[in-house]
Amino acid sequence: MNILDRARHVFEIEARAIIDLGAKLTPDFEKAIDLIYQCKDRIVLTGMGKAGIVARKIAATLASTGTPAFFMHPAEGMHGDLGMVTTDNVMLAVSHNGNTEEILRLIPYIKHFKINLIGMTGNLKSELARHSDVVLDISVKEEACPLGLTPTASTTAALAMGDALAVVLLEKRNFRAEHFAIFHPGGTLGRRLLIKVEDLMHTGENNPVTSEDKTLKEGIIEMTSKGLGATSIIDKKGVLVGILTDGDLRRIFHAGKHGLDTCLENIMVRTPKSTTKDTLAVNAIDLMEQYNITVLPVIDDERRPIAMIHLHDLIKAGITP
Repeated sequence: MNILDRARHVFEIEARAIIDLGAKLTPDFEKAIDLIYQCKDRIVLTGMGKAGIVARKIAATLASTGTPAFFMHPAEGMHGDLGMVTTDNVMLAVSHNGNTEEILRLIPYIKHFKINLIGMTGNLKSELARHSDVVLDISVKEEACPLGLTPTASTTAALAMGDALAVVLLEKRNFRAEHFAIFHPGGTLGRRLLIKVEDLMHTGENNPVTSEDKTLKEGIIEMTSKGLGATSIIDKKGVLVGILTDGDLRRIFHAGKHGLDTCLENIMVRTPKSTTKDTLAVNAIDLMEQYNITVLPVIDDERRPIAMIHLHDLIKAGITP
C-alpha cells in the first residue's frame, strides 16, 4: 500500500468509527445531557494520557459554548486537586479501556460525595462503566494504527462524542453568536460583535466641530488640528447639519468657485451620514463601505455631534466589513 493509499485508509477507519457512534447512542446520552444541563456548578473532565488530551479539548469546547467546564488530571486529583470538586459538579471521565488505574482511584471519592459520574469508554464491562451513573459508548472496531496499539480511531470517536454533547447543549441553552463572542473577545467574531463605536470614537478636544457660520478657512483649520480629515458642521443649536471632508475640499478647489472666506453654510455637504455611540463598530464600517466614506459623525439623541469615528480606527481594531 503506497503512502497516499495508507493515509486514505486511516481516514476511512476513523470516519467509520464516528459514523458507528450513531448506532451506539442510547437513552444514556439523553441522561448525560440532562445531568450536564442541570449541573449547578462546572463539569469536571478527567482522563489519562491521550484520553486526558481529549478530555481537555472537550472541556474547552464545553466552556466556550456556554457550559462551564475544566480539566482535572486524575493523578493530580489524588494529590489535592480533588479539593476543586464539589457535590454540585458533574464529572465526565474519558478512558477507552475503562480500567485506567488513576481514574478508578477517584471513584471512592466521587461515590462518597455523591457526585454524578459520566463514563465515556469503549469497554462497557469495565470498572468505569460499572460505577458510572451514565455510560457513553465510544468503542471502535479497529484502530487506524496497524499495530492496534496507538489510540487513533478511539480518540477520534471520543472527540466526536464530546462535540455531540457540546452541540446539543449549545442548542438546548439557545447559545447564539453573541454569546460565543463574549467568550472569545480576542477573536474576529468577538471584535465584530462586542466592539461598539464608543470604544473607538474621538471625543472632546479630539472631535472636530465647526459652526455653519464659520468660513472655509476656519473649517480647514479645525480639520487640520484634529487630524481626521473632516469636521462636523453644526447650527446655532449645536445640531449636526453638515460635514466638510478632505474630498469635499478637493472638489471645491478644483471647481475654483469659492475662496477661503466662503461661509461653510454655502459649501458644506448637508444631512451627512452619521452613527451613534451604541452602534456596533462593524455596522459603522458597513455604512462607510456602502456610501464610500471614511468618517462618520457620532450623534446623540438630539443629533448633536459628540464624537467622530474614522475608518482607520475601525481597521486598526480589526473590524472588517
